[in-house]
Amino acid sequence: MQEPKLQTEIETREGFSTYYRTYGLIIVLFLVAIFLMPKEAESYNALSLIPAAFLLLFIFYTKRILEALALGAMLGYVMKYGIDFFEPLSAELLYIMMDESIGWLIIVCGLMGSIIALIEKSGGAYAFGEWVSKKAKTRKNTLLWTWVLGMVLFIDDYLNCLTIGSSMTRVTDKHKVSREYLAYVVDSTAAPTCVLVPISTWAIFIGMLMVDNGLGESGTGVAQFIKTIPYNFYAWAAVLIVPLVIMGIIPIFGPMKAAEKRAQETGVLAPPGSEKIDMKAGEVVEVPDRPNIWYFFLPILVLVGATVYFELDMQMGVLATLGFIFVYYLIKKVITPLDYADMVILGIKNMLFPLSLVILAYWFAAASEEIGFITYMIETGEKFMTPQLLPLVIFIIFGITEFIMGISWGMYIIALPIVIPLAIGLGANPYLAVGAVCSAGIWGSHICFYSDATILTSAATGCENFRHAITQMPYGFIAFVISAVAFLIAGYIVT
Repeated sequence: MQEPKLQTEIETREGFSTYYRTYGLIIVLFLVAIFLMPKEAESYNALSLIPAAFLLLFIFYTKRILEALALGAMLGYVMKYGIDFFEPLSAELLYIMMDESIGWLIIVCGLMGSIIALIEKSGGAYAFGEWVSKKAKTRKNTLLWTWVLGMVLFIDDYLNCLTIGSSMTRVTDKHKVSREYLAYVVDSTAAPTCVLVPISTWAIFIGMLMVDNGLGESGTGVAQFIKTIPYNFYAWAAVLIVPLVIMGIIPIFGPMKAAEKRAQETGVLAPPGSEKIDMKAGEVVEVPDRPNIWYFFLPILVLVGATVYFELDMQMGVLATLGFIFVYYLIKKVITPLDYADMVILGIKNMLFPLSLVILAYWFAAASEEIGFITYMIETGEKFMTPQLLPLVIFIIFGITEFIMGISWGMYIIALPIVIPLAIGLGANPYLAVGAVCSAGIWGSHICFYSDATILTSAATGCENFRHAITQMPYGFIAFVISAVAFLIAGYIVT
């Protein structure tokens, strides 16, 4: 047996050797991209898949997602601009940071982190955990409660996964539920529920895009969206599979089985590396003197109510909730003004790593678009498009696109202006086609290692995002197969 010090030295040398080989190959790849790649996007065709292939291989080989996204984006710009890649790469990063959607994301998710930190500090989260523990005394019931609460909080998927994920960790920890399992339940309930309910940020956004692209008159966006709900097959499948897994009707298998075995046998609930993304990592959990369930429920009710009042504007809802918490907690004397300021900053700080991953995902998506990745995917899919096969082709092509690019609503902005006129032109049902796009976005997001849903769920539940994605993936593919069959059948019978 090796001496501990010698063993550590050997592992360190092997680690350095692995990284030298990895980055040596990356340098070779970049040199090839600089000198041998065509510089016109229309000349790439299948070559546009190179950054995506590199990204996935790097992630599986190193388990390092942040570096993979940054290097994948750089590779795309090197392929496009050669040795002059640095200026457009820098300009695009600045453009992304100035984008209104990214600004909204930083404000909403950062301040959601603040709200959660304040609720934790007040003792509201502790009281909520104790309340749920009395209602759900078994492991199975606790997970079913997580699923039900996820469906109740249907206003927005960010609100859903951050609130439910962070508040249920303490409860599920008592039953030795692996963080991967909790993350699966939270993630596979959040977005699918939001896209099945007409009173949600998803309904407003997708309905607006439908009207903008010729489906319905101005002001009828939600009414148009409602017509797509029966055809959101992946959302229906994903949200209904969750209780089947919890009840044991669908067994736990694959990577999730290994995660559950680790949690049950060793008590190690979170996979290695989770502390980097965990929004509560390093915090000392103190039992509050006066835990009160209303310190949890009232801020959440205000958050939901304010969001609805401001026409489903999450940013306004978050700001209003922070104002309410300040007044309410001071009146109740559970925090001081200094505590409030400290918790707001701590909450934003806890969200920096997840937000950095989302920004890098958008950077990578921009690089892929520069070299014609989306165009190539659409042109490939068009070869198989008939009115009957259109929904299935849309579901597969845009699902893969979302899996590679991880841009969530950005994919809908790209896809719907293409899909709606195409469906009308081919004589296919446009609402079925939009349902296929909605389903594709959720499926691709669920199996993507760096989509916003994966990252925010991982941050809330304290689960390393690669492990969350890889353990959720088998169940995502079950829902995918069910949905693909449904879209194939619906393509022939729905007109």
